[in-house]
Amino acid sequence: MPALFARSRPAVLALLLAAGAVQAQVLPDTAKLAPGFSTRPVASRLVIIPADMELYSISAGGVVEPRADWTEQAQKNLAAALLRDIGRLGSNISRLTPAQMEDFSEVAALHRAVAGAISIHHFGNLKLPTKSERLDWSLGAESVAELKAKTGADYALFSYLRDTYASNERKMAMLGMALIGAYMPGGEQRGYASLVDLNTGRVVWFSGLDRSWGDLRDGGKAMETVDALLKGFPGQQ
Repeated sequence: MPALFARSRPAVLALLLAAGAVQAQVLPDTAKLAPGFSTRPVASRLVIIPADMELYSISAGGVVEPRADWTEQAQKNLAAALLRDIGRLGSNISRLTPAQMEDFSEVAALHRAVAGAISIHHFGNLKLPTKSERLDWSLGAESVAELKAKTGADYALFSYLRDTYASNERKMAMLGMALIGAYMPGGEQRGYASLVDLNTGRVVWFSGLDRSWGDLRDGGKAMETVDALLKGFPGQQ
């Protein structure tokens, strides 16, 4: 390692951490309840939908490459973390496997479209005047009727996550840029979770996550992501 790089490394790391801290401040976690909704009935049943998830590696030049092996491990870690979170989700829960979810691909696609609209128009900058800042979105009762009938659940928990990780070459490039006072972004974790009432199709709770840290490839760190993603999740009463 060159002497200059060795002497400058603490300062370089400080610059990178500062940049991450700034991003964390402008991209806070968000969560909101639908009007009139606050808690789930004690006897209600919850089904966990397989996460819509992809993990990627970022090359030194900024090329984003999907990593199927990371995604497979992350799916397992997230599913295990959710099932361990009984205190928040409740004990009356079930989980659909990816194979079972194939029968509900249309519901998954519809939810992805609606949740994307919520991210843009409710939490983003393109506000819809007709919504008046209210979380007023629905998949429609008919669209979720079969999912309810097959699972016997009252609510469904959907999640969407996209994680990018800087490769070793990217990290070296980031440090090099920091040495000359320039910032090069590394990985980030983006996603959302939503709770859908299967009796009405209404999205009754939504949480967004957009930050420059987190690692779903590690089981323990996946628990931290679940804690952040489910912050404010409505309990049972």
